[in-house]
Amino acid sequence: METNTIYFITGVLFVFVTSINILYYVIVSKRKRAELEKKKEEEKLIKQNKIKEEKKEKEKRKHYLFEDFDPNTLPNLKILYGTQSGTAERFAKELAKQADVKNYPDATVEDLDNYTPDEIVNEELVVLVVATYIEGAPTNSAKLFYNHLKDESVAPRAGNLLRDVQYGVLGLCNSLYKETNHYNTVGKNLNRWMRTCGAKRIIKMGIADENEDQDKAFQQWSDMFWQNLCVSLSRKDTNVEILKETEKEPLFDIEDLGGMSKDLIKKQKRDIMKKKRKERKEKLRRAQELEDEEEEEEEDNYDPNINPKEMLSSTHKATLTKQGYKIIGSHSAVKLCRWTKSQMRGRGGCYKHTFYGIQSYGCMEATPSMACANKCVFCWRHHKNPVGKSWRWKMDDAKLIVDQAIKRHKQMIKSLRGIPDIKKDRFEDAFNVRHCALSLVGEPIIYPEINQFLKLLHAENISSFLVTNAQFPEAIETLVPCTQLYVSIDAATPETLKEIDRPLFTDFWQRFLDSLKALSDKGQRTVYRLTLVKDYNMEELENYAELVKIGHPDFIEVKGVTFSGGGKKNMLTMKNVPWHEEVIAFCSDLVKCLNKHIDPTIATYEIASEHEHSCCVLIANANKFKIDNTWHTWIDFDKFIELQKDDDASFTSLDYIKPTPEWANYGNEARGFDPVETRFRRNKKKKSETNNNNNEQEKNIVTEDEEEEEETNYAGGGC
Repeated sequence: METNTIYFITGVLFVFVTSINILYYVIVSKRKRAELEKKKEEEKLIKQNKIKEEKKEKEKRKHYLFEDFDPNTLPNLKILYGTQSGTAERFAKELAKQADVKNYPDATVEDLDNYTPDEIVNEELVVLVVATYIEGAPTNSAKLFYNHLKDESVAPRAGNLLRDVQYGVLGLCNSLYKETNHYNTVGKNLNRWMRTCGAKRIIKMGIADENEDQDKAFQQWSDMFWQNLCVSLSRKDTNVEILKETEKEPLFDIEDLGGMSKDLIKKQKRDIMKKKRKERKEKLRRAQELEDEEEEEEEDNYDPNINPKEMLSSTHKATLTKQGYKIIGSHSAVKLCRWTKSQMRGRGGCYKHTFYGIQSYGCMEATPSMACANKCVFCWRHHKNPVGKSWRWKMDDAKLIVDQAIKRHKQMIKSLRGIPDIKKDRFEDAFNVRHCALSLVGEPIIYPEINQFLKLLHAENISSFLVTNAQFPEAIETLVPCTQLYVSIDAATPETLKEIDRPLFTDFWQRFLDSLKALSDKGQRTVYRLTLVKDYNMEELENYAELVKIGHPDFIEVKGVTFSGGGKKNMLTMKNVPWHEEVIAFCSDLVKCLNKHIDPTIATYEIASEHEHSCCVLIANANKFKIDNTWHTWIDFDKFIELQKDDDASFTSLDYIKPTPEWANYGNEARGFDPVETRFRRNKKKKSETNNNNNEQEKNIVTEDEEEEEETNYAGGGC
């Protein structure tokens, strides 16, 4: 009995405990499910709120689209970045993507390491995304720009330097540097210096702290940037002007106002923006005229007794050195031409080898003056050099320049030792400089000691090829004999010349004509140098003929412009570059026109030679240089050196001529390529070399980078 009772009680307890456990687990699991469902609901609600916020933000950003603006009225946006780890670059490119989404045209991104600091004065809208590096210093890529702006901010006319530039700054930094006072130093300084130089800030400087959410900070700043820009472009007085314009129209009933065409409002806005743009251009034109007057006044007040400044600033020198120029003294330079390397490797010489018989590997490209009086649209130096209308700088001795130029040139030749395919005999002979092309950059004839400079070259048995832009006729008149004197003829009318050369002189056309007259009085070889730019200067044959009648040059070199990159200062594109056949067609028409307008007893012009590789053609005076039906365009350089030694003796271009070899004549199948050379051609992945007999040999010695370097070094023909 007792045993059964125990069993019964035990069973009841077991059932009771089990039921309690089951009940507990049911309640707990139910509660957990409820909590889980609640959590899911909360997450869903958060997600929905986030989507709503994003939609709201997206709707908000729609107000800052630029599709209703006239693209011609929007300032070009340049986004510059200085980065060490890549964050600034990423933000800069993201800002450019936003510009594309918002239908904002002409937004470009550029690393400050590749940017020329002087270009900042020509920008319209600039965004600087810069990082602060160790101890408050800029990143390596931003140092040049940083130091340039720092120097400009303390210059006498700093307040006017960037008066037409709008800007914004986003500084990338680390709050750990707050204690050392290096927090966002670069961003703060650039922001302050831009304002000091007269630039207009359109947004408060942004700060993206590395210790916080940089992406969020960038997004907030960029949203505010687009909002401020949109408001700035809309102008506060736009609506007022719209009302003023519409007041002239008949009044509408209140019911009609709602039905007014949106197109009409947009048209009115565009008209007003065009008007604003026109006024801004006029304001810039007046400001430019004022600057020219100030520059002329500065030159008029130049006192040679006061110590003049150096022509090249530290920024100029740094920029030009980076481009491969070897700076000599304070205003001269020398640089290795790509044709020097090309012929040293047996791959052909420049057009001067074909036309006149120089050895390209024995030619030095130099200038005694980096300053120029023009800002040509096709300038392949991208205007990195100074400009000026007269000499007002510190002047280096002519002998110093000649000695240093030869020394630096030989150093550059020496650095070519070991390059694949170098011809040993040519490499050794290249140290004996025989020719000097004074066409590197700037206006060499403006150098006050140019005559002494030429005499020193000739004393070293170096021939001289001097190029001038025809803005200094007095200097041409007093110039001592040089081997060959060039005048650049970039256009045939005042309007076109002003558009292409953009000269500093207001009386540029008269100076141009006087220079041609002065050229006609020179006894030695003279050349008109035409650079053809499609859609600019290839439709003025009759006018070119009139210019030839003034100067009666021995030769006319006609070359197709070489594209060297676009930009604000170089507005050309590949569409402006003529093909070689187009250059030949132009020359054929020009020859017909010349012989129609010029007295045949004075000159008869014919096409004498061509250099297909340079897209260059030579027209020569057949009355002088076609003797017994044989062209004599080549130069007897040794004879010239002897003739010029006698200061009292007068000699002419016919006293140092040589017959032109058959292969260099126009119409020959070589098309100006010397048959002793081996022409290098790149065919996709394979490199091949083709000689004049069309024998092809596959070669894989030269890397693609080396070939690209050669093509880069030749950007429009300094040689």
